[in-house]
Amino acid sequence: MRLERSIVVFMVAILVSLGITFFQNMFNPYYFQILIYIGINIILASSLNLINGFAGQFSLGHAGFMAVGAYTSAVITSQFQVSGGSAWGLAVFTLALLCAGAMAAVFGLLVGIPSLRLKGDYLAITTLGFGEIIRVLVQNLDFLGGARGFTGIAKMSNFFWVFATVAVVIFLTNNLINSTYGKAFLAVRDDELAAEAIGISSTRVKVIAFVTGAFFAGIAGAIYAHFVTYINPAQFSFLKSFEIVVMVIIGGMGNIVGVILAAILLTILPELLRTVAQYRMVLYSLLLIVIMIARPQGLFVSWRPGKNKTAIKA
Repeated sequence: MRLERSIVVFMVAILVSLGITFFQNMFNPYYFQILIYIGINIILASSLNLINGFAGQFSLGHAGFMAVGAYTSAVITSQFQVSGGSAWGLAVFTLALLCAGAMAAVFGLLVGIPSLRLKGDYLAITTLGFGEIIRVLVQNLDFLGGARGFTGIAKMSNFFWVFATVAVVIFLTNNLINSTYGKAFLAVRDDELAAEAIGISSTRVKVIAFVTGAFFAGIAGAIYAHFVTYINPAQFSFLKSFEIVVMVIIGGMGNIVGVILAAILLTILPELLRTVAQYRMVLYSLLLIVIMIARPQGLFVSWRPGKNKTAIKA
């Protein structure tokens, strides 16, 4: 019953995304851009939530996977010289998105196998190092534009691509968490030793979560690259990884709905604070501090579907 209901919601989301796409030119360009960034941030936060929230692994290198996806897709579409609107362009763009996710997943596997035997701070530092290695490598590769950045990327991302991908990511994440693998994620997160004792391979579970999260982050990077049409290494720095982590923590780790709401809030908030010019980032940081002091368990933790209110208070 739960699966049927999620399929219906998924199909409705796809159809709504398709319908709104026909009217996207009626949007104010500024508000439309914010809407697209909200969608991309929901994909990134949901993918990191799979690793940090459900598998219990603290990763700080998510921008690295986003960069791998962005550059992979940009190289592929540039080689085929695609343009928006043509059937050929859409076919190549679809292929580029899948390749971007696959390449990011390969990097996730390469990082995950050796590093996921580590825990806590050690894993966080390792993934942080990975993100910085990717950024520095890209900065020194001329065929990727180096520090100048990669220009001339075809503008392919529109409302449908962004929010259809959001629907796919949420649908897959929700069903994965409610599957046998998902229960294994939660068992490893809650007590790794107990999970091992009942026959769950914690390393295997963590690698699956890491690779899946990296795959989604790679696709988010590709969509981002084909919306802004220009990318450079500075866009995928540690600050971007930190921004995604904050969305997951404020939304409530392991809370799908909460993380989506946090991604929306933290994308809109900096824009609302533009009216205070130079104090914008100061106020933004202060608000984050206040939120963490008042709601350390996450701002939207009570929105967790099916969560017993008594358990939340405990």
